[in-house]
Amino acid sequence: MAGPSPRVSGQPACDIAELRGLFLFEKLTDAQLTRLCADATVQTFPAGPLCREGDPAEYFYVLLEGEIALSKRSGDRDIEIWRASDPGVYCGAWSAFLLDPDMTYENHATLTRPSRLLVIDATTLGDFLVSEFAMATHLLVGHSHGRFHAHRIVDPHERLLQLGQLTAGLTHELNNPAAAAVRAANSLRSQLAARRRSDRPDEALAELEDRVAELAGKPKDLTSVQKSDLEDALGQWLEDRGVTDAWAHAATFVEAGLDIDSLERIATAPCSRAGRLDTVIRRLAGTAETELLLSEISDATTRISSLVNKVKQYTQLDRAPFDVADVHELLDSTLTMFSHRLGDAVTVVRDYDVGLPELPCNPAELNQVWTNLIDNALDALAGHPSGVLTIRTRRVQDSMRVEVCDNGPGIPADVLTKVFDPFFTTKPFGEGTGLGLDIAARIADRHRGALWAESTPGDTRFTTSLPL
Repeated sequence: MAGPSPRVSGQPACDIAELRGLFLFEKLTDAQLTRLCADATVQTFPAGPLCREGDPAEYFYVLLEGEIALSKRSGDRDIEIWRASDPGVYCGAWSAFLLDPDMTYENHATLTRPSRLLVIDATTLGDFLVSEFAMATHLLVGHSHGRFHAHRIVDPHERLLQLGQLTAGLTHELNNPAAAAVRAANSLRSQLAARRRSDRPDEALAELEDRVAELAGKPKDLTSVQKSDLEDALGQWLEDRGVTDAWAHAATFVEAGLDIDSLERIATAPCSRAGRLDTVIRRLAGTAETELLLSEISDATTRISSLVNKVKQYTQLDRAPFDVADVHELLDSTLTMFSHRLGDAVTVVRDYDVGLPELPCNPAELNQVWTNLIDNALDALAGHPSGVLTIRTRRVQDSMRVEVCDNGPGIPADVLTKVFDPFFTTKPFGEGTGLGLDIAARIADRHRGALWAESTPGDTRFTTSLPL
């Protein structure tokens, strides 16, 4: 509900005597009250929503009778922050003195019971404040803008500090069980190998099991088509020799890295003669499956440890605010944060100059720069059938240059000149603040560097230059 309901018929527009009894208006002169009342209305509203956070702020509301509750959106729910029934409390377009045509309601206001309100148009209130209280309005405008700019610069740092504090215990708690699981998997693999040797009087079978276990523990480099073809071949081979569950064993052997030559060697081994091939295949399949499961556990827990370390690097939890850092590590840790958005549709090219020295910097701040630039590049590649995100580093005299490039549609020339302006955004309403690139440019400037953009269709690049 963006505005008030229609005024109740026959209700007076405004009662100056009633307003003078409210703390909000008690210091106004009769002339000021008369002027304010001339353009205000008194309306009675039913219980329910009065105005919604984010909607255009069209009206200023003052409670005369009833009760108002204010809430703010957090995630997918509204959190109540204030409730009052005292006559004179207000809500709505309280920042009307800014005379901002794009002003929006900062809270969601709900009437908890039928209420009578003084309703003032935001433009009318803004003009009234500016003309009647000029100096106070100047001070309020200055305070509001100053507070906003302070929040714009400080809030990202505060959020990063909170993220660091949150991950402090989390990284420690995740690393410990992940490392323990890796150790347990390796220990279990050794114990199983020792048990296989102790349980087998047949040396030929022992050698086959060791060979299958060794193959199963190595990475495979086969495409899905190659795997399918090989599975068909192995399944047919086993079925032709009367092996039970031939196709199930074939799938296991393919994952373990066996081929037709491997099965031929198994078939000709002494332990497979005299009709024992079926038993040997079943035992070897069990060995392969066990090794594959152990490898899967080991790989998964190692990846958990790697991701935890990347998160730790991203938040720079263990570094002083100003330090020296490997920029490639910072870039890689930021890319890890975007892994859920990369998928198969975006190819990431890391064109790094590995000879670059470490950079004196605030690592956490630079991660904000890379986050904003990569986020914008991925937005540009949304829906691109073959998107390419290129991260390039180079040394130019005594500076390091980091380029974040994409092969998206490009930025029009008239837009390119504005991309670093605060509040400028091409995203739909509510999806962007227009502050990401402004903050990134300010961080580069604080590092005595620079950030600029160049774009043609199919080649957009944001270049950050930082002194070494």
